[in-house]
Amino acid sequence: MTVEAILDLVKLALIVAGVYAAFALYVAHRQPGWSAAFVRRRLALLWGLLVVAGAVKVTEGVLGGETGPVDRAVLLLIREAVPPPLNPFFDVITLTGSSMALVPLALLAVALLLLRKHRFEALLVAASTLGGASVVYVVKSLVGRERPHLWQTQWYWGSSFPSGHTLVVAAFATAVALCFARLRPATRDVAVSAAFAWILLVALSRLVLGVHWPTDVLAAACIGAALPLAISLGAEFWQLR
Repeated sequence: MTVEAILDLVKLALIVAGVYAAFALYVAHRQPGWSAAFVRRRLALLWGLLVVAGAVKVTEGVLGGETGPVDRAVLLLIREAVPPPLNPFFDVITLTGSSMALVPLALLAVALLLLRKHRFEALLVAASTLGGASVVYVVKSLVGRERPHLWQTQWYWGSSFPSGHTLVVAAFATAVALCFARLRPATRDVAVSAAFAWILLVALSRLVLGVHWPTDVLAAACIGAALPLAISLGAEFWQLR
């Protein structure tokens, strides 16, 4: 199993490197006007390719029924590792990924950005959040994966794959981090770290509460982060055409 996992990681790395190299050649020979933007956004492009590749690989494993034993083992390990007194903390964390919290946060962020005349950033946050919610609804309806039943848990709407809380938080948090990076470059590292911590905590909360499998939250985090990255990069290169 370990050897197979290592081989899968190597394949993903080679695919990402190949796509990145192909795009670099395309920019050099077909779109020289994109060169400055490509250099400036190369890390974001690499991250985007990595999360997309990760999402595709995890989704492939879930649809193929290959992740069941690993999912079960990891979920039980988390159950044993996290002491019960911490459950109320994770209840609060998971609430930050609910529509009750995210809708007001997204509306506030969009309103503040519009007031400051940052129209593209407002559109990025709105499109990422709405796009993430739409992806959750569509994929849940199509996949129909059963939620874990390893212990008594709270009931949640829809199938297990992907984790809606994790995906929409990843989309919103990544979009906000990108806005900080664009508007206040000095705060980029802090914004990215805060976004990563929030996504990680929400994803972990879904596992601690036993309402999702590990691959549900992993794929959701990758898909959610990929949405604002794709919108941001696509818009920037499109403007240079």
